[in-house]
Amino acid sequence: MVSAHGGRPVAAARHRQVKLGAYVTFEGRAWQVAAVAGASVRLVDEHGQTASVLASFLFADPSFAVMDSPAAAVPPWGLLESVPERERERALAWQRHIREVETGLPGGPASGGVPRPEYDPARRSMAEREQAKADELARLGWPQVSRATVRRMRARYHASGLLGLIPRRKPSRATGRADERVVAAVLEALRRQRGRSKGTLKGLRELTGQILADTHGPGAVELPAPSTFNRLVRVLADPLEHPGRPARTATTTPVRPYTPTVALRPGELVQVDTTRLDVMAVGEDGKPVRPELTIALDVATRSVVAAVLREEGTKAVDAALLLAEMAVPHPARPGWPDHLRLSHAAVPYDRLLALDNRLEQAAARPVVVPETIVIDRGAIFVSAAFLAACETLGVSVQPAPPRSPAAKGAVERTFGSINTLVAQHIAGYTGSHILERGETVQDEARFTVAQLQELLEEWVTAVWQHRPHEGLRHPFLPKKALAPNEMWGALLGASGYVPLPLAGADYLELLPVRFHPITGRGIRINYRTYDHACLNEHRGRPSPTGPGGGWEVHLNPHDIRQIYIRLPDGHLHEIPWIHRDHVHAPMGETAWRHIRAAVNRRVDRERHEADLAEAADQVLRRSRPRTGSPAATAAPSRPADSPPGTPPAQYPARGPGDSLDAAEASAHDDDDSQAGDEESPPPARFALYDAFEEAEHW
Repeated sequence: MVSAHGGRPVAAARHRQVKLGAYVTFEGRAWQVAAVAGASVRLVDEHGQTASVLASFLFADPSFAVMDSPAAAVPPWGLLESVPERERERALAWQRHIREVETGLPGGPASGGVPRPEYDPARRSMAEREQAKADELARLGWPQVSRATVRRMRARYHASGLLGLIPRRKPSRATGRADERVVAAVLEALRRQRGRSKGTLKGLRELTGQILADTHGPGAVELPAPSTFNRLVRVLADPLEHPGRPARTATTTPVRPYTPTVALRPGELVQVDTTRLDVMAVGEDGKPVRPELTIALDVATRSVVAAVLREEGTKAVDAALLLAEMAVPHPARPGWPDHLRLSHAAVPYDRLLALDNRLEQAAARPVVVPETIVIDRGAIFVSAAFLAACETLGVSVQPAPPRSPAAKGAVERTFGSINTLVAQHIAGYTGSHILERGETVQDEARFTVAQLQELLEEWVTAVWQHRPHEGLRHPFLPKKALAPNEMWGALLGASGYVPLPLAGADYLELLPVRFHPITGRGIRINYRTYDHACLNEHRGRPSPTGPGGGWEVHLNPHDIRQIYIRLPDGHLHEIPWIHRDHVHAPMGETAWRHIRAAVNRRVDRERHEADLAEAADQVLRRSRPRTGSPAATAAPSRPADSPPGTPPAQYPARGPGDSLDAAEASAHDDDDSQAGDEESPPPARFALYDAFEEAEHW
């Protein structure tokens, strides 16, 4: 007799023994054991053919199995750890008693020793030994132990080994003794409520009652008591969708296991996102606003390669120009110290300068041409303008999966760092939520959006790019956290640097496109008239390429003083607003809508448009920071009951003989009188935006 698995207990292995007359499977065929001689086994198949093989060779065959015997398997020993200690000790005790009944020795036949007389297999039959064991256990105080109990435990031990000796309890239902019809009705009520605004448990109970009445008839099934019903709902409902708890949002749980985002070269993966900055700023109309911040973060270096602040809402043009901003060097602003220039950064500056001479006056920030941009399916990022800009620059767009905040975890965490490291130190800080907000935070707004943009650019260059980041590790320095600039310099040796030259016309091509006719008065857009002599030969004529005969017009929504139209020569031509000379600062669509709402149309169209231009200039003048006052850059106040066009109280109203030129000269005199005050910041200076002139700086 040969055991196929000698390491198994004798009682459990008896059904898997290769003995005389047993049927086995060998080499895919059925055999019967004809003889067992030492280590050799003699086999006979159904056709009378014989074979003699070694037992070890027979057991090693992949197709070997003992017919009518369960397949060998490793028992789930880990389940024993989940069993209460008392039940585990009882199972081990039963194992010793069963071994003693079958072999005469509690430790099995290999344990040695002499069997007790009542358990000696040579003197007692199996029935006598089982009865002797039942009597012994009864004397020891084991409750309800009979010969049938011993026989049943032996059978369970043969079938499942030690785990078979664990008491088998019928698994209780999570819903207890609740009526199945009530359980089904509760599940249906929860399904109907999924995705809707949450109610109370009382309302859910009423809905369940309605479902029971509709399904089984009125009064056929009785609802359980409110306390019982509440316990049932807690068992059946998703913990995150339980009535009475906060609503489940799209960012509650990930839809897939979290895996970190890995990028091995600059620009391989750039994450873009938009959020409200936790700072109140002075808007174009002089009122406090919370600007929107859009940043582009390079995952490989954790560098903020581009950042844009907008007053009301980020538009598609901002996202499109964000691409161009990260692909060209950032110029070092006038007044910045020399150590903020790229020549002082931890990068191979001389080698980079030989490839791109624009880096000579660049700030110490990476220049990244993105390969893939991860977006969050926001309206501005899936717009035609942004997707066209990405296609123009050869950038792949990768939308983040829905309900997967970890897909843009790096840029989301950067927003928190910006609020923690810089925003809380700026006048007008609002806090992360309403409970942390001060009572007079709107009165603390001191900076315009343009000034906050300059402040943010300098902070990114001076602090963020030189601050060690725990997520940046080099294989040669695994214990040292590198700064974004240091990581960029380390990866440049592996990825290289390819400059992307952009001319002024390239920036104009990235502006949003719209189509308008050219009339005898010019081009009319949102109550504004744009006209130039170059339109003379095209007035009243349809465009040969535009849809519906409209001409292709590019408009910057943040500076509406000029537009750019594509004429038949294929180039974009600048067309100024007819009142551009009256507006001495860039003005966006937001300020224009505010002015239109404040100024009533009382005369003809031409005079109305001139009044709008005059009002626009006054709004921009009032919102401009002034020096020489305790509030320095504070927004001017105006009585709540005064009309929107009324100048603030601290500024004297202009007389009928005053002109814009005189007011501008007076403003220059005020600036000169404050030149000796070193503590007062210089007033904001604005000029007409010229894309071609901007491109000449590079």
